[in-house]
Amino acid sequence: MGQAQRVVITGSTRGIGLGMAKEFLRLGHRVVVSGRSQEAVDKAVASLADYASQVVGIRCNVSQGPDLQALWDGAVAELGGVDLWINNAGISHPRQRAGDMQETDIRAVQETNLLGMMLGTQIAVKGMQAQGSGTIYNMEGFGSNGMAIPGMSLYGASKFALTYFNKALAAELAQGPVKICYLSPGIVVTDLLKRDMGSAHSKDFQKTLRTYKILGDKVDTVAPWLVEHMLKPQANGARVAWLTGRKAGGRFLMSLFRKREVISDADFA
Repeated sequence: MGQAQRVVITGSTRGIGLGMAKEFLRLGHRVVVSGRSQEAVDKAVASLADYASQVVGIRCNVSQGPDLQALWDGAVAELGGVDLWINNAGISHPRQRAGDMQETDIRAVQETNLLGMMLGTQIAVKGMQAQGSGTIYNMEGFGSNGMAIPGMSLYGASKFALTYFNKALAAELAQGPVKICYLSPGIVVTDLLKRDMGSAHSKDFQKTLRTYKILGDKVDTVAPWLVEHMLKPQANGARVAWLTGRKAGGRFLMSLFRKREVISDADFA
């Protein structure tokens, strides 16, 4: 293993964020985990007790610029700098058709998924430019490639905008010491994913469940792969993607002969 990396992961008190934090720590790196509430941060840090000397917990609401600045400043104070900043924090919502979207959900999703990512990127860029190096990973999700399905327009719009923002920023920073990259985990079975599927009695549920059974993966499968590739040298604008089109096509083909059970109806009982 090379030099230990100093890593900040937003939204890392559960799900894929916590999974990536654990893998970085397992490999000997130092990590700041963060979440919206101090209670969630404390719980996450306690779950990583085997790596107590390597992990720091800092509360951060990513929709608030001062919180994100405090996250950067705290990470620098504890770790001496930040090599990898991962904008992972994101929320979803129960599936809602256009006429039924709730204003509270519209605001919450965009403030976390889009505003939080933009503010976090801005703060990390400034800090990394001052220290002379660093890489920022912004987390893609459903909608990043323009795909649209009923009920997911709100979440998908936030991720489509993220992809455009990343592309534009990577071009702006092409000649500098800071790299902007994409992180694409695919379909990972987390509480976030279960929530966006909506009610088990909705008309979209069974169709979505069939797709997720074919394409979905557990956190323990995806997180190590993502971390392994983030630790490799990446070019500015690179995409670290777990579920490629080729892999997805192969899974649909294999589904004709073999069933996968990473997610089932029982998960929604």
